[in-house]
Amino acid sequence: MDMMNSFGKIAAPTLSRTDFNYETECKTALAPLVDGLLDAVESVGWDRRKAAYTLMFLSAQRLGADKEERK
Repeated sequence: MDMMNSFGKIAAPTLSRTDFNYETECKTALAPLVDGLLDAVESVGWDRRKAAYTLMFLSAQRLGADKEERK
């Protein structure tokens, strides 16, 4: 199953990374996708709060892995 097609398209940024509102724009783009993912995992029986925590953990872990790969 193609998960990206299940949750829709991600809007591209319109602001530069240094723009004060870049993070807000990113949150706006990602919020519906995160909501959809949490709805999907909850609908099959996962605890929504634990799933949200796990997403935070996995995101931080992947940022750390990217940092190691760039060394």
